[in-house]
Amino acid sequence: MNLKKHQEWLVDFYKRRNWYQYSPFIRLNFLTEEVGELSRAIRAMKIGRDHPGEPKQSQKDFKNNLVEELADVLDQVLIMADKFD
Repeated sequence: MNLKKHQEWLVDFYKRRNWYQYSPFIRLNFLTEEVGELSRAIRAMKIGRDHPGEPKQSQKDFKNNLVEELADVLDQVLIMADKFD
């Protein structure tokens, strides 16, 4: 799937779930949240995250989380781009 087709699918997905109607200002807050989660994923992968109560993770777990957070950031950017045409 190319980027434009993914964006079209994503916009449709968000509209069907009534998530698209949020203003760009609110959407920016979602993007900021996702960037924070991406930052945490990169930190955990590169320098560790010795946090009590969290189970130890394998490199595969770190990589899977990184991929997920990168996708979440990209999706928020694509929704924002669609809102601004």
